[in-house]
Order: sequence, then C-alpha cells, then structure tokens
Amino acid sequence: MGKKSRVKTQKSGTGAMAVVSPREMINLISELLQKCSCAAPSPGKEWEEYVQIRGLVEKIRKKQKGISVIFEGSREEFFPTLMAWAQESGASCEGFEIANFAGEGFGLRATKDIKAEELFLWIPRKMLMTVESAKNSVLGPLYSQDRILQAMGNVTLALHLLCERADPSSPWLPYIKTLPGDYDTPLYYEEEEVRHLLSTQAIQDVLSQYKNTARQYAYFYKVIQITTGYNLEDDRCECVALDCFLVCPQIYIFYGTRSNAEFVIHNGFFFQENAHDRVKIKLGVSKSERLYAMKAEVLARAGIPSSSIFALHCSDPPISAQLLAFLRVFCMTEEELKDYLVGEHAINKIFTLGNTEFPVSWDNEIKLWTFLETRAALLLQTYKTNSQDDQCALEKPGLSLHSRVAIQLRLAEKQILEKVVASGKAKRLHFQQQQEEGAPLPRYEESDIALLENAEADDKLPIILRKLEEEDEEGDDQAAVEQVLAQVQQLGHGGAARDLAPLIGLTMAGDDPGFSSTTVGGTEGKKLDLNCI
Repeated sequence: MGKKSRVKTQKSGTGAMAVVSPREMINLISELLQKCSCAAPSPGKEWEEYVQIRGLVEKIRKKQKGISVIFEGSREEFFPTLMAWAQESGASCEGFEIANFAGEGFGLRATKDIKAEELFLWIPRKMLMTVESAKNSVLGPLYSQDRILQAMGNVTLALHLLCERADPSSPWLPYIKTLPGDYDTPLYYEEEEVRHLLSTQAIQDVLSQYKNTARQYAYFYKVIQITTGYNLEDDRCECVALDCFLVCPQIYIFYGTRSNAEFVIHNGFFFQENAHDRVKIKLGVSKSERLYAMKAEVLARAGIPSSSIFALHCSDPPISAQLLAFLRVFCMTEEELKDYLVGEHAINKIFTLGNTEFPVSWDNEIKLWTFLETRAALLLQTYKTNSQDDQCALEKPGLSLHSRVAIQLRLAEKQILEKVVASGKAKRLHFQQQQEEGAPLPRYEESDIALLENAEADDKLPIILRKLEEEDEEGDDQAAVEQVLAQVQQLGHGGAARDLAPLIGLTMAGDDPGFSSTTVGGTEGKKLDLNCI
C-alpha cells in the first residue's frame, strides 16, 4: 500500500531548525501587511510594488526555512493508500487509474471504455474538505470570531488544509500526502519568469493575486499568533462523462469557458486549442459627450451599461452581439439615435442592434469597424515584442516551463488582436464597397425571423435577456481615443476618420491602453490534473 510515512518537521540546510526571533518575524510580517494594505500604486508603478512585496516575502521564507511539515516518501508512493481510503469511504475506484502523463503530470487514465453520459466518478461528502468541515475542526473557534475568514471560503479551506496537514491523526492524510509540493501558477514563478507576462492582459491579475495572497498570509499570521456537481440524494460529488473514453486515453475535465489567462493564473497551464480564449477591452460612453444621454438611453433599452468590459474572441467573428450592439450605438449620429428612440418601430429596432443582418447604416458600420481595427492595432503596439519575436523565443532550448507558458499566453493575446485587426479591415472594406455601390440597406420587417438571432455570432436576442460578463465600470481616457483618431487619419480612412471625432466617449481603465481584466475563458476536454487539486 505504499511506504508508510511519518509527519516530521523539515530540517534546514544546516541540519537544524532555523532559529528566528519572534519579534523579528512579527516586524517583517507587519511590514508586509502594511505594504500590501497601501492604496493601489499609480499607473506604471505596479511592477515596482510587486518587486518590493516579493522581496519581503522572500525574507520571510528564508526566516521560516526548515519549519515546514513534510512527509517521507514521494507522492507516487501514497497513491495506493489514497485509492484504498477512497474505496473504504465509498468512492468510485473502477474504470480508471492514476497515471503520470509526460508533460502534464498526474491524471486519470481510463482502464475500460466509458460511454458518454455515464456516471463513472463519485466522492462521498465525508471525504470532502469543506467550509463546514473546517468549522467543525480545530479552526472552528477562529472561524466563529473572524469575519474576514467567514467571508473568504478559499482562505478558510487553505487554513483548514494546513491544520489537517499538521495533524498526524487527520482523516484526510491519505489525500494530503498525495498533494504536490509546488505548482505552476504565477505565484510560484521566479521574478524573471513573471517578466515575460509584462504587457499581457494577465499581468495585472498576476500582480494583484500575489499582493492579495501576501496580504492574507500576513493578516492571518498575526491573527493566529494572537467541477463537478453535487448529488444531494446520495450525499456525494459526481462526475459524468461528457464524451466517450476508450481504454488507455487520459480522462480530462471541463473547467468551464475560461480564457488562457485564467488557466495560467488559476490552474498553471496554457491550453493551445482553447476555443474560448479571449482578451478584454473596456469601452464606455463619456458623460461629458453631448449625445451621452441619448446613447445611454438606447443602450439601457438594450440592456447594456454605458460603460462595461467586453471580450475580443479568438473565434470568428471576434466580437459578440453585445459588443456589436454597443459599438453601433457608440457610433450613432444624433439623427440615428432619434430614430432608435422615437422613430417608427423604435422599440422593435432596439432588438436588431446586435444582429449582423440589420446595420444601422453603411456609414455606422464603417465607423465601428474602423474604430475596432484601429483600437486593436494600438493595443498590439503596447507589447514590447511582436508575434515573430515570441515564436523565436519559444524555439530557444532550455526555456523553463513557466517562461514558456508566459510567452505562449503573450503570443495568444497578440494573435487574437491581430485577428481583430484583420477582421475589422475586411468588414470596413466590405461596407465601404456597399456604400460606394449604393446597395440598399436591409430594413427591419416585423415578420422577419432573423430578428431574433445573430446568425454570425450565434447569440440570441433580445440582448436585455443576456447578462454581460463583467460588472459596469466607468473611466475616462480621452488621450487614448485621440490617439485612435490620429492613427485612423494616418491610415487614410477619409470621411470615416472625420466621423470618428465624436467618439471621444471611449473610456479605459487607468492610463494604459492595454487595460486588462481577468476573465475571464476555458475549454472543453482539459485534463483532471492532480497537480492542481
């Protein structure tokens, strides 16, 4: 059943436990907590703050070296004990086995054919580490008194795991002993590896995650010093196959529609065939714009905030019905706004805003695609490397796993933006041709079934029934928009450039035109990675 292990205290490099003054540790922890609790740094100073916080964390790690609870033996030696415990506890153990997959780590391998929709994996509640089990553990008294702990289930579970790890009689030891000693998320990157993520949309979330984790650690140190579904009927977690698995192939789990940025930040891997990959762009109508009230009203009737975060997708088309609707309203003239507010069929026409088959006008389409093309081109310019540079970097021998993942993510973001530029140009040229040829504009007919669907994006309307991905946020960055206008004029779009003048309503977060937000995305068929459990 594997080598029996004993819990022991890790020795330092000198063969003895590190001796650290309690006062010295408290001073370091207090300094870390103060640094992590300061107001957000000014734009451009985030990396400097990260380096300072990281320096304090490294000092603390050195002081605490040698006091970690470790287990004798490798993870693999404990897998038989884990499976025996699972079987004794009533979990499913047939049809799969734990195996090491080169380049991916440990996962599940099918040992028999598994049919789609077949229930093949279940775990009883008594095996689960939950907030409820934490409340009933040695952590209970602290949980009942600390409001921050009560509000942060993830931190509760982390402390619960640490407490059980230090308890030789913990019922979860068969599971805990199989956990990896480190992970591939950016929290475990070396500083130089994190540098590869600079200019990517993930970098702000990576830096924030590090800062928040350090702050939580410092806070609770001081306090302590003083995918699956759940079957209520059977009281267990269950996993049903979404596809058929033959004997031998690895069994993967669906993480949800996560972007590669989310995979890197939260799961520590990059998925090359991620059909849900996307980058974020924050757009809004400036309250200082003369037509703000009219635009905000049309957007409100469509269920879209006047300022929000949208996604640029790797799929075709690269924009959703929501973003198309927003850009159409964003680019409307005063007469077009009046038509959608009080004109004939005004209420019904609102529902066509996200439908590619019903342009507001040829001029409106030219303006919105010109803007999107130029905006994506400017975002590409914020990166310090181009796609070719990244491709060459990935071919270099000796590249660390973390550096490779960071460069892959950076390249994927650029490829999405390059696709948006190409798509925007193609659409702009198409609608310019339609305008020059005097093509009739498709008009809304009440009996037209196409009204309810966006044929290209396959998004259902009315938009008001669809929930936007991010909560409404506001901001203003007129300089960024003027940069867009200047570049449009340089591209020689003629009338389109002049008509973009009212579009000063674009708002961005901070001063960086490469603003990002975690998403967000994901993909079907990603592995059930035991390194990330």
